[in-house]
Amino acid sequence: MDENRTRRVSEAVREELSELIGFEMDDPRLNSVSVTSADVSPDMRHAHVKVAVDTHAERAVMAGLEHAKSFLKRELAARLNLRRVPDLHFTVDSHPDADSRIEFLLRRARRNGAKAKSL
Repeated sequence: MDENRTRRVSEAVREELSELIGFEMDDPRLNSVSVTSADVSPDMRHAHVKVAVDTHAERAVMAGLEHAKSFLKRELAARLNLRRVPDLHFTVDSHPDADSRIEFLLRRARRNGAKAKSL
């Protein structure tokens, strides 16, 4: 499958799951959850979703996400125009800020590289 399409679908899945979990679910176990990333496999069958969780509520949150998995998949099917909605696999993100920091550093390096080329 096209790498750009996989990236776009991953981002769409992350955005929709963030909205669903953050605003549309009433499960009290999922109050402190934020979706940090979603990686969809190239064949669009699996989505590995990383969530940021308070350490003291990790087990309860994972149980809540496993319980809501079919609801979330059904809602994704209704919101996203995909032939196949990926199966959701949730994991706890041990370093939720690391990805955003890496992206920031890569952008800065690209910007500085472009400045150096123009000089």
